[in-house]
Amino acid sequence: MQRLKKTPEQLAITYHLLRWTLLVIPVAIITGSLVALFLWLLEEATSFRWAHEWLIFLLPAAGAFIFWLYKTWGGDTVKGNNLIMEEIHQPGGGVPARMAPLVLLTTVITHLFGGAAGREGTAVQIGGSMAQMVGKWLRLSDKDIRILLMTGIAAGFGAVFGTPLTGAIFALEVLAIGVIRYDALIPCLIAAVFADIVCSSWGIHHTHYTINFTAQEAAATFSFIHIDFLLLIKVIIAGVAFGLTSFLFSKGMHAVQHYSKQYIRPSWLIPVVGGMLIIAGCYLLGTMDYAGLGVTSKDPDGISIVNAFRSNSTVTNWSWLWKLLLTIITLGMGFKGGEVTPLFFMGATLGHTLAILSGAPVDLFAGLGFIAVFAGATNTPIACTLMGVELFGTEHVLYFAVACFTAYYFSGHSGIYRAQRLGVSKMF
Repeated sequence: MQRLKKTPEQLAITYHLLRWTLLVIPVAIITGSLVALFLWLLEEATSFRWAHEWLIFLLPAAGAFIFWLYKTWGGDTVKGNNLIMEEIHQPGGGVPARMAPLVLLTTVITHLFGGAAGREGTAVQIGGSMAQMVGKWLRLSDKDIRILLMTGIAAGFGAVFGTPLTGAIFALEVLAIGVIRYDALIPCLIAAVFADIVCSSWGIHHTHYTINFTAQEAAATFSFIHIDFLLLIKVIIAGVAFGLTSFLFSKGMHAVQHYSKQYIRPSWLIPVVGGMLIIAGCYLLGTMDYAGLGVTSKDPDGISIVNAFRSNSTVTNWSWLWKLLLTIITLGMGFKGGEVTPLFFMGATLGHTLAILSGAPVDLFAGLGFIAVFAGATNTPIACTLMGVELFGTEHVLYFAVACFTAYYFSGHSGIYRAQRLGVSKMF
């Protein structure tokens, strides 16, 4: 009798899952394909810039061109990820379909001429704008479009990094600090998985990172039930540093955006000045390694995310700070791209430095910084812990969680997304 009573509910759930699978697949296919195109163009632009380093001198002109594009055709799309989040919180004018080609083109331009930016923001905007477009085609309600926008975030994030589980949880966790909405859980997971499959089917290969340190290498004196307590203390201290770095980056970027608009007139001069500052910074530092994504370097032994996992790399004690400053200038003064890959760079190089100073495993701490600075800046500690598992495996998941959760608290209530709401305060 009890089973019969439950049957209608289970049928309704089955219908719900099938319906959302059919709605999400077009979003995933379109987003996964566009992200694949974007990643291919980004790789080509990076290779071309490495072969022609003089292109960085055209960065101010590129910034002015980007400003003109958004001034002419951008409208509300200039808000970027924040527009998508605002539409999820409170439906308004929608997310224009032109956001996708605009942000794709301008991000490639930013990287081609040496801006220090990432790719997550572009992928999320592609996913969000394509989700809105599909929702309009199908004449969905505002409630359904809200969920579809969340699947667009998941699809873009999952495809651009090859981390579908992280993409799904990120889309649910990023909207409000301390709150996860479960109403879009399955649609977001479906979108992220399918988009990642589609992106990979186009022949896109993501960078692989390896942590070779194993628990067996822990000092037996401080080990108990497979936990190295001395190492755990070092991870907590590093987590504090990662959180403070997230705080510094978020506050710095918002400050640069505010003061550049206040003091630089006319507005098209903002990216021009920003481009000149980036050129000056690169030449003062004597390297182009802080321009572009920073995942790899033109020089195999240069300063990069990949090389931060090596104890004998050329990463300096201040590499994280230089990347932070150049990224703040790039994104705060009108260039386009994401914040996440630069956050990976800051975290990995800071982790490298902290490991050298404290005698901790370099590859482990580089990996912890990679995910924890991102966790603090976006207020998504659960998604970032899962990212650690997807990228580095399960062996060090406890350290991943400790670093991400600590960074989350010590980053305060700031974040890189202004549209992110405060759901639950971090204060006990």
